[in-house]
Amino acid sequence: MAAAVLIASASALVHADDNLQKLEGFKSTGASLDIETVPQTGARADALRSNLKNIKLPPGFKIDLYAVVPDARHMAVGPSTGIVYVGTRKTRVWAVTDRTKTRVADEVKVFSPSIPMRVPNGVCFSPDGVLYVVEHNRVLAFPAAEFFYEGPDVAAAQVVPQGQLIPTTEESFNHGARTCRIGPDNKLYITLGNPFNVPAKEKLALYGKTGMMGIIRMDQDGKNREVFAQGVRNSVGMDFNPKDKTLWFTDNQVDGMGDDTPPGELNRAAKAGENFGFPYYGGGHVRTVEYKSDTPPANAVFPEVEFAAHAADLGMNFYRGNMFPAKYQGGVFVAEHGSWNRTTPIGARVMFVPVGSDGHAGKAEVFADGWLTKSNEYMGRPVDVAQLPDGSLLVSDDYAGAIYRISYAGK
Repeated sequence: MAAAVLIASASALVHADDNLQKLEGFKSTGASLDIETVPQTGARADALRSNLKNIKLPPGFKIDLYAVVPDARHMAVGPSTGIVYVGTRKTRVWAVTDRTKTRVADEVKVFSPSIPMRVPNGVCFSPDGVLYVVEHNRVLAFPAAEFFYEGPDVAAAQVVPQGQLIPTTEESFNHGARTCRIGPDNKLYITLGNPFNVPAKEKLALYGKTGMMGIIRMDQDGKNREVFAQGVRNSVGMDFNPKDKTLWFTDNQVDGMGDDTPPGELNRAAKAGENFGFPYYGGGHVRTVEYKSDTPPANAVFPEVEFAAHAADLGMNFYRGNMFPAKYQGGVFVAEHGSWNRTTPIGARVMFVPVGSDGHAGKAEVFADGWLTKSNEYMGRPVDVAQLPDGSLLVSDDYAGAIYRISYAGK
């Protein structure tokens, strides 16, 4: 039996590689034209809309169900069509389409089903419309995702082949969800978490060299890879400030140090080569037990914002629109997934952080709240935030399997 399973698995891998080679050559794979879709009406959609009545927002804002999307994680909005591509921590990327521009999806379908994927959490677009999908240990590019997505075969290219994003010895289900962005320098930036709560000292050299426990960048074709930032425990969200081009990113702090410590982080990277303190610091200025006797980097960069401990700050986005009041323009929205190992849960909300004319953060405040009930049950767990062309804000939720749309219509 075991031998049969191994043979079947090997056969599936060969078939997957063959499909990718065909798509790189713009050839058909012969995959079925029957693509999985997700119903957007019915009892589940109605229940999600009912739950949104509990969400609290500032005056003038409202929240609606945009789409039912199973396991919805990070989002990328197509620059030409506004189609929303949604990564997951499983095996699918979803294409979410609003054909009538009524600001509610009329179709959700699997994207590029002829290519098997593993934890395709990270999705991002280049300005000229190339969709990048960052899996657990591979990076793919889809140069015409917005126009080929209707069928099972989508032209693709390997930016980083399977097994070459991180060492295969370091693959883990823990902290394996990547995120990506195209920077002002037109390079591809990728966050790489480390697989441990706090890594052993013998792992530090390897992680420093490969960019695990940090952020890497490379040309859009995968060449000239380098480590951009180090000392990052597990970032699952980043964006560039459009005003000064600095890279901001969230980072999740060390677990098991108590309910109220250490804090979560929103960081600002002003240049390449900075170190953000982990594993010597577990979050903010709090030293880790494992490295308390070791000398931390003298130039460690501390967070712009310290969030509540264990709220799990993930996706973030600089607001570039003009639908929302002036207070929010140029600021940062951050999705808090919610705690998993805290005595009393916290999070499951969207935070707002103003950014001043000096390029630094002001005081964080709660923007959207209510997915965590008074009885400490999660109705939803926000993962990422993204902006539609009209200036409204999308919020993904992998627990409820949905994307919400927050809009502003005045008081």
